[in-house]
Amino acid sequence: MTRRKIREAIYLLLFRVEFHPPELMDEQVELFFDSDNWPDNATDGERDYVRTKFGMIADRIDEIDAAVDSNSKNWTTSRMSRSDLTIIRLAVYEILYDDDIPTSVAINEAVELAKKYGQDSSGGFVNGVLAKFA
Repeated sequence: MTRRKIREAIYLLLFRVEFHPPELMDEQVELFFDSDNWPDNATDGERDYVRTKFGMIADRIDEIDAAVDSNSKNWTTSRMSRSDLTIIRLAVYEILYDDDIPTSVAINEAVELAKKYGQDSSGGFVNGVLAKFA
C-alpha cells in the first residue's frame, strides 16, 4: 500500500470515532479490516501500522482538539464538519507527534483527503487551519 492509502485508511478509522463509543472501537477496527475499505493484498505490517497509529491518535483526541481550538481563529472543533475535523486531527497528530512526517507533507496530504472526502471548500479550510501549525 502507498503511504497515501495507509493515511486514508487511518482517516476512515478515525472517522468512526465520531459515531461509536470508545468501548466499541476495537470491534470497529476489526470490522474496518474486514470491509471493502481494506485491500485484500495489504500486509500484516500495514495492518499493524494502521492499528497502532489510529490508537495513538485516538488516545490524544482531546489534546489535539485543544490545540486546534487554540490555533483556529473564529472556529472551534464543535463547529467543524466531522469529515474536516477528522482530517485535521490526523494532520495535527502528524505535525505535533510524528517526527517521521514533515509538516508540509502532513498538510498537503490533509488537503488531498479534504478534496476527496469533504465539501468543495474543505481543501481551503483544512489548509487554513493547518497553516497555523506550520
